[in-house]
Amino acid sequence: MLSVHQLTCFLATYEQGSLTRAAEELGYAQPSVSEQIRALEKSLGVQLFHRVGRGVEPTTVAETMRPYAEQVLAAIAETERAVASVKSLETGTIRFGMFGIARLYAGSALIADVLKRYPGVRVELVGQNSTEVVEDLRRGRLEAAMLAVSTVASEGISVRPVAREELVYISSDPEHLTSPVTAHRLAQASLVMPETTYRAVDSTRATLRQMLHETGRNPQSRIEVEDVETAVELVGMGLADSVIPRGAAEQLLPRLAPRAGFVSLRPRQFDTFAIVHRTNAVLSPAARLMIELATRRMQAIAEPINPR
Repeated sequence: MLSVHQLTCFLATYEQGSLTRAAEELGYAQPSVSEQIRALEKSLGVQLFHRVGRGVEPTTVAETMRPYAEQVLAAIAETERAVASVKSLETGTIRFGMFGIARLYAGSALIADVLKRYPGVRVELVGQNSTEVVEDLRRGRLEAAMLAVSTVASEGISVRPVAREELVYISSDPEHLTSPVTAHRLAQASLVMPETTYRAVDSTRATLRQMLHETGRNPQSRIEVEDVETAVELVGMGLADSVIPRGAAEQLLPRLAPRAGFVSLRPRQFDTFAIVHRTNAVLSPAARLMIELATRRMQAIAEPINPR
């Protein structure tokens, strides 16, 4: 039966054209390499090398055998890497990018999903806004992420939409909720908007700018804040209205603004959530795990796009 040791000695001898140089490359004694070649020839019932001066030349059989030996050793090396990756997955650190508001959909539940499968890992969910997460992806600090795709340039980045969430208009004034909010009404509204640091690239604002394009106006914010929770609290205090994803409204209004409610925009508007990674990247088992679990969580809460 062939052994890995024999094939390793065979390829080294083939490449070096010398038993002595093959032994030096492998760090073995020359008699050991010679013994492995003889054992391999005996097992196969063929001659693999001719002695020529101080070196050796491969026979036709050796020429035929070489690519197969290389494939076997490559497969063994790949197996070892796969096992090491799984071992690392079980005990290492898993990092996954998410835009800030995604935590309301899948943050703690996603971490719980991971730890249920791999209780020994350390988990990091990274990011406050899709733009900064994309930069981490480009620089190789992250393998993959769940993002709001309207903020993502596609060059060098693979984007797979997995879910979409309706944007809704929230207010504590019942008169503001009697019917869906048109572009004209939105242009006249007094708004509090989150994500002020990323206002130029925030996905919700980008969608609203497109909605208001025909009116010739941009969404006018009376108040700017960083996080959606503060925006909802201010809506509950009656200081302004806002536009946020429906899932966030359903989770936050009962707790932070119980007198407030929401209605759709007209026409209805959506944020799209996508799995994002560098184009042609070979993803690790950890990244594939996070993609699977994050997609499942997001599609259970928002409207699935091409559900698997």
